[in-house]
Amino acid sequence: MVNMLGDDERTIVIGALADGNSIRAVERQTGIYRNTIMKLGVTVGEECQRILDTKMRNLKCKRLELDEIWGYVAKKEAHVAKRDPKTLVGDMWTFVAIDAATKLVPCFRIGKRDARTANAFLVDLASRLNNRVQLSTDGLKAYIDAVERGFGGECDYGQIVKSYAVKEGDDTAGMAQRKYSPPEVVKITKAVISGSPDMDLVSTSYVERQNLTMRMSIRRLTRLTNAFSKKLRNFKAAIALHYAVYNFVRVHGTIKATPAMAAGVAERPWTIRELVELTT
Repeated sequence: MVNMLGDDERTIVIGALADGNSIRAVERQTGIYRNTIMKLGVTVGEECQRILDTKMRNLKCKRLELDEIWGYVAKKEAHVAKRDPKTLVGDMWTFVAIDAATKLVPCFRIGKRDARTANAFLVDLASRLNNRVQLSTDGLKAYIDAVERGFGGECDYGQIVKSYAVKEGDDTAGMAQRKYSPPEVVKITKAVISGSPDMDLVSTSYVERQNLTMRMSIRRLTRLTNAFSKKLRNFKAAIALHYAVYNFVRVHGTIKATPAMAAGVAERPWTIRELVELTT
């Protein structure tokens, strides 16, 4: 039972989950039953979402990069049946923004890779800022209308589109190699969508690197494993836990502080124990 765990046990469990361990791995390490670990992760994750919603306000971000990260709940999209609730299972995308200067993640939104999720994400993002900002995204068409809905033209927005090499006539070995290795970028195109963005700074490099951090820190998002969420609630809690730890606990190697400290949201790094005490 979650309520029977002491503060030390809760801290160890949440720290292990935040470091990318699976629920069963934490069970083996601690001897705590996996259902208890899962329930604690959901409880802490949902409270982390509340903390992020409260703390990430009146931000002074100047240059944000946006992207979407793929994951899935219960089953991959190809296996979703007609009787399945389409909004609760199948492919799930995490829309995320990162501040290029402070590496802060001000908000994220989980849902399908469609206009509805993109609109909700941009409206939420705009509500957290108190100054004009430059935005950079990839070529997803849903972003154009979503940025207009969220910012109403009060931002400088540029898109960057990367074209990748496609070789015809590759043998099976060549196709397998491309499956596990990134394709070669052969062309990069930038475009002004609204405002007056500095085109030299239109990029998605930071947010793409943050995607790697996310996959390494959340076991259910690690590729080529059998780890996945069976419920959307669990998926959302795991993402919220990660971003609370990322923003407030972990010291970023480049800026030598937590992103929350660099953005003026926190005065010092939090500990996992402090985060657990705030959320349980």
